[in-house]
Amino acid sequence: MANVANAQPAKTRAAATQKTEQAGKSTATDRASLMFPTTAVMPEDVVWKRDIYRQLDLTKDKNAPMYYPVEPMGRQVNLFTYLFRLILTGRINAYSYKLDGNESFDEKDKLPVKDLLERYGIYYEENNGKLTVADSDVPSAEATRYYIKESIYMDQRTGTFSTKVTALCPVLMRGADEFSSEATPYPLFWVNYDDIAPWLTKLPMMPSDLNNVTNMTADDFFTMNRYEGQIYKTNNMQGKMLHNYCPTDSDMVAEQKRIEKQLGDFEKNVWGSGFLPDTTKKDSLDAEMAAKEGKAAKKPIFGGGRSSNAKSGGTTAKKEKSEASGEAAPRVSARRQRR
Repeated sequence: MANVANAQPAKTRAAATQKTEQAGKSTATDRASLMFPTTAVMPEDVVWKRDIYRQLDLTKDKNAPMYYPVEPMGRQVNLFTYLFRLILTGRINAYSYKLDGNESFDEKDKLPVKDLLERYGIYYEENNGKLTVADSDVPSAEATRYYIKESIYMDQRTGTFSTKVTALCPVLMRGADEFSSEATPYPLFWVNYDDIAPWLTKLPMMPSDLNNVTNMTADDFFTMNRYEGQIYKTNNMQGKMLHNYCPTDSDMVAEQKRIEKQLGDFEKNVWGSGFLPDTTKKDSLDAEMAAKEGKAAKKPIFGGGRSSNAKSGGTTAKKEKSEASGEAAPRVSARRQRR
């Protein structure tokens, strides 16, 4: 069998080897999906959805679990190093970041790993077509920002709102020195969250400084929306980012607050009072009903059944009517019939 394999043309043998490697990577991905199931996929026939793009600053405390440790410490690595290794070994695909900032996961938009390394000056070694990058050459310390795309949608089957992260883009911040205090952002690539979700379930994270137990995974971090980020773009028919129509910083902040309020108001106003019960409104309605019941209990009942007043022939009612009109009540006499 070895002689037969060696007798094959070099091009055919290389194609067969590449096909075998791709099958092995696909099997590994499928195995990861089975061993580490993630959240349900967003239905395609949702009745309402809005796509939001956020910018995550990893220097903030809420986003710090994505950044530390900056350099690998044993088996602990940060999110960028983890994604970089998965892309380098071909387990997940990276897609080009376009000038308009929109993501595309088509086959034509796949970003070759070698082009990524050369474009951003990441040192690598190539041996028999295999690319290797040392831990010290992975620019994880510069990846202090992320762009994420999240979809806020209403699932009519369950009657609930959900927020799902659909894409990630690590951003290198470079250029800050003694001559320039502001770094320049370099968006690297987009990754499809559904592709990386099975792998993120195997990446432990430390949730806070107060609890050093790594009892959370990267998938939990994004699924539970534990991050904090500012909106910089929404999907709109004109394809504009916020800075295209917000000339000043104050206008930008006001627009971000307006969009956040729109999302909250829409959720509250669906089906009248929203999904969460309004306890204040409920208490006021209960108080109003109790007051009405109290008033109804104090009023005499004149027709719903036979009362003592009805038995006496309405004498009490006639007396009250005459007293109200100022007239004397008529004398009522009864003669006992002789037998």
